[in-house]
Amino acid sequence: MTRTRTRVAGAAVLAGATLLALSGCGKADMTKQGSPFQAPGGQRSVTLSVQTWVGAQANVAVAKYLLEHELDYHVDTVQVDEIPAWDALSQGRVDAILEDWGHPEQEQRYVKDKKTITAGGGNGVTGHIGWWVPKYWADKHPDVTDWKNLNKYADQLRTSESGSKGQLMDGSPSYVTNDKALVKNLKLDYEVVFAGSEAAQITQIQQFAKQQKPFLTYWYEPQWLFNQVPMVEVKLPEYTDACAEKGAKDPDSIDCAYPTTPLQKFFNTEFAKGGSDAAAFLKNFHWTKENQNEVSELIAAKGMSADEAGKTWVEQHPDVWKKWLPKK
Repeated sequence: MTRTRTRVAGAAVLAGATLLALSGCGKADMTKQGSPFQAPGGQRSVTLSVQTWVGAQANVAVAKYLLEHELDYHVDTVQVDEIPAWDALSQGRVDAILEDWGHPEQEQRYVKDKKTITAGGGNGVTGHIGWWVPKYWADKHPDVTDWKNLNKYADQLRTSESGSKGQLMDGSPSYVTNDKALVKNLKLDYEVVFAGSEAAQITQIQQFAKQQKPFLTYWYEPQWLFNQVPMVEVKLPEYTDACAEKGAKDPDSIDCAYPTTPLQKFFNTEFAKGGSDAAAFLKNFHWTKENQNEVSELIAAKGMSADEAGKTWVEQHPDVWKKWLPKK
């Protein structure tokens, strides 16, 4: 939820420029060189893109475990920010993206025009970005959940970082969000303050909750943190296609809520059409927000590695994943 999310029709995108190999080999620009990974002894291999937010890591953790243990693949994972991931996918540096929040420009270029990327269908999870306040505070002040009343509470949300204004907490400065435009266009007495990353934002939210302090934050679903810190969404002006079209031309003009986004999978076209078990399996990969949150919480809150979390979930939910295996 880090999450680089694309601002498509108002959807926020976590953006960034560097692709980081998760093998510990250091930084690697996957759009300019071949994968540093080599499958041993001619073993079948597949390379999966991993975005920086934990929900995307959960998808890959489960897919990787099943590809390795049920289908006998060697799986490489590469951390790729959202926009560079499309370039890498088009060029075959990675084979699949398992969670995309909407990139219409890239989809037009690579899926419709160049046809180097093939749509893989939804992953079963619906994403939504918005502004949220803790339930314990909303219970005391129910009207805070309407944006029209936010200025009334700005003084309660001041921090050393926001100065004389209320604080609207965002994650990483690299995220492309609509929040600064919304604050300006809705004439809100708030300052957007960046926590630095999804992890830092989670830590700050947990600290506020422990002290029962009020906060207003950019946040998103699905996200395991809701299990620990119940939050209530602030109702922003209704999202409309007209607002989205206006925002596409001029991002600073956005004055409506973020859309709800069914999260999508995308494959390198050669990989998708190659007839492999891996491609068939990833096309079948389809689960729920609750499934994803289970794995995310194991990683982010329980301290498990992604591999351990994937294994744990797979062992507990054969009724879900067995439907994904290609038919023999």
